[in-house]
Amino acid sequence: MEATTIKAHDTFSGGVHPADNKQLTAHKPTVAAAIPKRAVIPLSQHIGAPTKALVVIGQEVKKGEKIGETTGFVSAPVHASISGKVVALGKFPHILGMDIPSVVIESDGKDEWIAGLKETSDYMTLSPDELKKLVADAGIVGMGGATFPTHVKLSPPKEKPIDVVILNGAECEPYLTSDHRLMLEKSKEIVEGLRILMRILNVSKGYIGIESNKPDAIEAMTRAAAGSPEVKVWPVKVKYPQGAEKMLIKAIAGRTVPAGGLPMDVGVVVQNVGTAEAVYTAVRYGRPLIERYVTVTGRGVKEPKNFLVRIGTPFSQIIEEAGGLTEDAGKVISGGPMMGMSQFTLEVPVIKGTSGITVLPKSEVSTKPYGPCIRCGRCIDACPMKLQPSYIGLYIEKGHYEDARDYNLMDCFECGSCTFVCPANRPMVQWVKKAKKELAKKKN
Repeated sequence: MEATTIKAHDTFSGGVHPADNKQLTAHKPTVAAAIPKRAVIPLSQHIGAPTKALVVIGQEVKKGEKIGETTGFVSAPVHASISGKVVALGKFPHILGMDIPSVVIESDGKDEWIAGLKETSDYMTLSPDELKKLVADAGIVGMGGATFPTHVKLSPPKEKPIDVVILNGAECEPYLTSDHRLMLEKSKEIVEGLRILMRILNVSKGYIGIESNKPDAIEAMTRAAAGSPEVKVWPVKVKYPQGAEKMLIKAIAGRTVPAGGLPMDVGVVVQNVGTAEAVYTAVRYGRPLIERYVTVTGRGVKEPKNFLVRIGTPFSQIIEEAGGLTEDAGKVISGGPMMGMSQFTLEVPVIKGTSGITVLPKSEVSTKPYGPCIRCGRCIDACPMKLQPSYIGLYIEKGHYEDARDYNLMDCFECGSCTFVCPANRPMVQWVKKAKKELAKKKN
C-alpha cells in the first residue's frame, strides 16, 4: 500500500483558499446524538423521484423498516430511523426551503430493529447484481451532499465502461469535519465499502482522495488499505473546491470530464467516503441508511461537536446538544458556508445528505448589499470550471435564463468560489440555483 504525493501541476486551475476553521471540531471524537422523541423523515431525501409512503397514521414501526417506496429508477427508499408510532403524514419544513411530504414517528423509547435483517460475512462472494440490490434496498445516496441514488451511479450504460473508482475524502468545505472523523473512526469499513463498489463495477483500481491537511486521516486510511494492493490513498492539494467530482478526477486520474459530461464519460465513478461506509454496513449487516455523521460547528454555537445522528432529528435538538446557540448567533447553514443553504427554521430535519450544520455569529455574516458587476474578472480567474460567472450572473439578474444556459450555466456546480472573491458581493450562487430551477420548470 503506498501513499502518493501529488505534484503541484496535477491539480486544477482556479479555486480559492477560504479559512478552513476545521480546528473547532477536527480533534473531537464523534458522539452519538440522543434518539429524537419525534423524527420527521422526508419522503424525498435524494435527487430523483420522491418515494411513496408505505405507512398510515397510528401504525407501529421498527427501526430500519421501509416507510417510503421508490416510484422510479432514479430514486431511493426511505426507512424509519427509530421505533415507534406514525403520528403524522404531511408536508413539513425541509432544508431546501420548502415543505416536503414527510413521515413523523414518535419514539417508543425501545429503539428496536426490524426483524429479519440479514448479515453476510462472505459478501465478496456475492455477484455484482446481488451487491447492487443490497445497496439499492438500503436507500443509500451520495452522502457528500449531492444525494444522488448510489445504485444508479453503479449502473453505467454498457457503452461507458468504468475502470476507476475514487472515494472522496477531500472534505474541502470550510468548518466541516464529519468525513475526517469518519475516516479516523471507520477506516476499515470505508476500505471494505470501496472494495464492494469496485466489485460491483468490475474495477481493479480504487483511490481514496484526501486533502493533505488531514495527515492523521491519510495515515489511518493507509493502514486500513495495507492489505488491499488495488487500493491507493492519494493525498491531494489543499485548495477549494478540491473535493468536487470533476476536480478530484483531474487531480487523481488526470482525466478531464467534458463540458456537459459526467464522470462516467471518462471511465470514473466517484463516491463519498460516507457512502462507502454505508455500503459496507448495508451489505455486511443488512442495515439500511438511517443515521449519519454530522458536524455541528461555527462560532455561533457554544460547544462545536461531531455527532452520529439519526435521520429525521430536528436541527434544534442537535444544536442544543452542542451547547445551544450563542447570544450573537446570526445564521444557521445546512452544510458549510461555501455550498450550504441558510435555514429559516431550526425544525428542519437531518437528512441523508446533511454533512454538517454551521452556525455563524453576526460578526461573520455579511449585511453588505450587492452592487453592479465592475468587470474585474476575479470570478473568472477563480472558477474551477473555467466558466464566465460575471456574464452568467448578469444574464440571470435580468431574467435571461436561456442566455445564461448558453454560457454553460449547467456546468456550474455551485461551489461559491466566484461569490467568495467578488468585490461587489454579488450573490451568484443563489442566482445560479434560481436559474436552474426556472429552466427545469420550463422543461417540465
